[in-house]
Amino acid sequence: MAARTAPGVRLLPNAITVLAMCAGLSAVQFALHDNYRAVLASIFAAAILDSLDGRIARLLDATSKLGAELDSLSDAIAFGVAPALVLYQWKLGEENNRLGWIFALVFAVCMILRLARFNTLLDDTNQPPYAKEFFVGVPAPAGGMLALLPVVIWLEFEAEGWWTNQIVVMVWTVAVAALLVSRIPTLSVKTVRVPPRMVVPLLVGVTLLAAAVVTYPVAALGIFLIVYLLHIPYAVRRKHWLANHPEAWDVPPRERRAIRSQTRRLGIRPPQLRRRVAGVARRVRLSRRSDENEPMHAGWQSYLPPEQHPRVIGPLPKRRSWRRIGLRRNPRPPRSDR
Repeated sequence: MAARTAPGVRLLPNAITVLAMCAGLSAVQFALHDNYRAVLASIFAAAILDSLDGRIARLLDATSKLGAELDSLSDAIAFGVAPALVLYQWKLGEENNRLGWIFALVFAVCMILRLARFNTLLDDTNQPPYAKEFFVGVPAPAGGMLALLPVVIWLEFEAEGWWTNQIVVMVWTVAVAALLVSRIPTLSVKTVRVPPRMVVPLLVGVTLLAAAVVTYPVAALGIFLIVYLLHIPYAVRRKHWLANHPEAWDVPPRERRAIRSQTRRLGIRPPQLRRRVAGVARRVRLSRRSDENEPMHAGWQSYLPPEQHPRVIGPLPKRRSWRRIGLRRNPRPPRSDR
């Protein structure tokens, strides 16, 4: 019989979630006293706590419906309401501009809509296998930090500029709100697996990152946010590639790189080939429980290493002749009798 988790331990994930919400609300209080460095520290602390509560709940087997609902409410307050109020106190509400309050409301509402969509996608069982590697839109903690990027630049340079212009801040606020509710894919670090040989270099990198955060906290945060924005085109390209290569859905990242390199080396790009790959992949999934001895079509063996060759069933596609596709071979040169 499995040991039951103590009631006090089961409350730990929910306590961390409440701390994240308190950190987000504390950012508003710091903004009212013009302490914007403490504002960034509070939102960053809320993001760290938000990334820990779910993992600790799964580790302690303390997941609950109450914890899931509390996590969504905490994210809405810490990364939606708090950044909106901070931006309004900083620039959006300058000179009693009533229009700035509308932009603050738009950001908060878009954050809540993004969280509501995230909760509905958790129950969607029709998503492809690779969907768990991506977020739909920018996640809540990243969105809350991105909204404060103008504040980060202002604190780092300690000077007014175009990044502190009220209109620029309004446009930036709407742009981040659009990223929240968009369907642009962003990478999820929850599914990232570190190979054993990369553990030591990763620990060294984490140490250097921690030293940079302690020494230059504002600059390190600004660089991190800019790098996060630059990764979005890569995430879009990666999801597009996975959608067009079903044979790579169930293989490790190392074999995906092998498939990608083979595809580039062979110059396989036509749309017809993508459809044929998708058809073969569907037959592969159907044949895993049926015929284990029928060989794979030789035309697709270059996509996977020998130990990963799947088995297919059904008739193989017929090769089109030169005459059927309306082409002619180049005539051979006439033979000389000399």
